[in-house]
Amino acid sequence: MMNDVTSCKVAVLAGGWSDEREVSLNSGREVRAALHAAGFDMVDLLDIAADDFVLTMARERYDVAFLALHGEYGEDGCVQGMLEVLHVPYTFSGVLASSMAMEKDVTKLVYQSAGIPVAKGVTIEYGHVPTSAELDEIVQQLGLPLFVKPTRNGSSYGVTRVAQADQLAEAIDTAAQKGGHVLIEAAVAGTEITVPVLGNQDPTALPVVEIVTGAEFYDIKVKYEPSELHHRIPARISEESYALAQRYAIAAHRALGCKGCSRSDFIVKEDGTPVILETNTIPGMTSASLLPDSARHGGIEFPELCKRFVELALEDKR
Repeated sequence: MMNDVTSCKVAVLAGGWSDEREVSLNSGREVRAALHAAGFDMVDLLDIAADDFVLTMARERYDVAFLALHGEYGEDGCVQGMLEVLHVPYTFSGVLASSMAMEKDVTKLVYQSAGIPVAKGVTIEYGHVPTSAELDEIVQQLGLPLFVKPTRNGSSYGVTRVAQADQLAEAIDTAAQKGGHVLIEAAVAGTEITVPVLGNQDPTALPVVEIVTGAEFYDIKVKYEPSELHHRIPARISEESYALAQRYAIAAHRALGCKGCSRSDFIVKEDGTPVILETNTIPGMTSASLLPDSARHGGIEFPELCKRFVELALEDKR
């Protein structure tokens, strides 16, 4: 690794083709500004949807790629695979961890094998349209309310909260339009929290953030409102639940094989049990985002955080 990491030539990768394109571009701009503030001079912001993107990456000989991507083609292992072929170190998780974390039904199997509590649920395979009898069976098995979501999308796109049985078919159709399988889960009542984790081989958990929405769930609109409206740090849960959530988040990070950072979302039930919902391998990097807010409360300002991600990427490559 270079003696002075700030001498690295960095490509900040953003944009792309997913529903989260604009959020990704916002993350990219803020990351570029933070890296400049941390002392990096050579930082380019690249849109992976640009026609000359691959040629630029091959030609410019970047020392590291900082991924500010969200959703398909950016967070699912696709870009990571390209960077592996080009031998360019990159921030955050590799191909396999990214792919598994993107597929919520696969992720649940990994959680269960690691002993992390999950919500009861069923998966509808791609292209299958459930019959009325199958819908009735799902409601009978899981109860109401339910959450219906695409297995491979982010930022709550395509997610529906189903309070009545006659809403289920439409919710499945909405989720199916995003492609891939559809995951249906029993709603878990409790306190919504998220736990960021930093590190490669020896990860540590950052302060737990409680998410206060005033809405039915943490939807797209709420996610990108000012953080002070919805983030409470530290989370108002018991010391035992707090420690357990951090332990589960680290376990999820390790079980999936995450690198650099991850952010796992939970619902803490009334009995104090944290139930995991999903793990983000490239959390949002805007001023309203959860991980930078948590890091700030843990004493790590945004420029230092972004610098640390570059260091972790180079450490992993080494």
